Amino acid sequence: MQDITLILLAAGSSSRFGLPVKKQWLYQDNKPLWLAVADNFQNSFNFKKIIVVGSPDEIAYMKQFSNYLCVTGGNNRSASLRNALAQVKTPFVLVNDIARCCIDTEMVERVISKKEEGACIVPVLKAVDTLYLGQEPIDREKVHIIQTPQLSHTDVLREALNNTVGFTDESSAIRALGETVLFVEGSIKAHKLTTQSDLEKLPCLLPPASDTFVGFGIDIHPFQEGKEMKLCGITIDSPFGFRAHSDGDVAIHALIDALMGASGMGDIGELFPDTDAVYAGADSSVLLREVVKRIRAFGFEISNVDLTILAQTPKLLPYKQVMREHISTLLGIAPIRTNIKATTAEKMGFVGREEGVTVQAVASLKYFNWKEVP
Repeated sequence: MQDITLILLAAGSSSRFGLPVKKQWLYQDNKPLWLAVADNFQNSFNFKKIIVVGSPDEIAYMKQFSNYLCVTGGNNRSASLRNALAQVKTPFVLVNDIARCCIDTEMVERVISKKEEGACIVPVLKAVDTLYLGQEPIDREKVHIIQTPQLSHTDVLREALNNTVGFTDESSAIRALGETVLFVEGSIKAHKLTTQSDLEKLPCLLPPASDTFVGFGIDIHPFQEGKEMKLCGITIDSPFGFRAHSDGDVAIHALIDALMGASGMGDIGELFPDTDAVYAGADSSVLLREVVKRIRAFGFEISNVDLTILAQTPKLLPYKQVMREHISTLLGIAPIRTNIKATTAEKMGFVGREEGVTVQAVASLKYFNWKEVP
């Protein structure tokens, strides 16, 4: 199939899914769903190229998983497909939604076998229930339930995307040009994952692996006279705070690095660069909430965290419990899974000379177990 490129669309927001994890990041053993689907296609068919389309805030992370060409999606299906088509040089292109995650190879072969017989080849199911349009019944024999993958002539699809708006699939865009759309028999196996209840209708899905992922973070900040001190999101009674681009909460910064390390997402500087004016004086608690949201959206749960604060001054014992409670709230885990320790440097080094504070953090993650969702 050296004349066909496969495009997998995985740039959706999963707004209807109803779980904190995006459906494209539901782990199948040790693979996110988008990668499992790509590998299943790769193992079954010999495409010239496989292109995976992801959202702008996910694309850099996706590139760490495989050698598939990952392309940044747009703000709608049309824009995402146009971005992918810019990388297509084959005469035919097969487009599949990642949400159609159970691959029926016989159905795909039916689609591909008809590639010369129409501008777009579409798998369809017949309607079996009585149908109404508004208050009037309609002839179900004239109704087709459209599925993916759909195979199109690449040049025709490009033209269709440049001339139509608001389409929900390739066939409707191509049909709007007056081109031929050919239907072939679809498959009930190609059920689309849209809401949480659809998980029960997709027997091909595998439970996530039980692996644990550990990350380590460390951060250091010198003192700055006259600035409010924040540690673990708590205001500390002190004549000085931390010299930093943000509020300088050295504990939360170390924790963010530990969480990002465990998930393989890089470090705090990549996500919140200190060269960006947006983060000048930023509340680190807000930054941590954003990281937690991202980690959950990408298929992880936080198991526990452990922080060690090295400070000769100020004295932190009166604050440790409230720190623990605040961090556990930000992480969405129980206080018992949020440990905070404080120690001095025995007057050694820059910490011992009361010039600044160092914090070390360890975090452990596991895959979100969607199989256990009630």
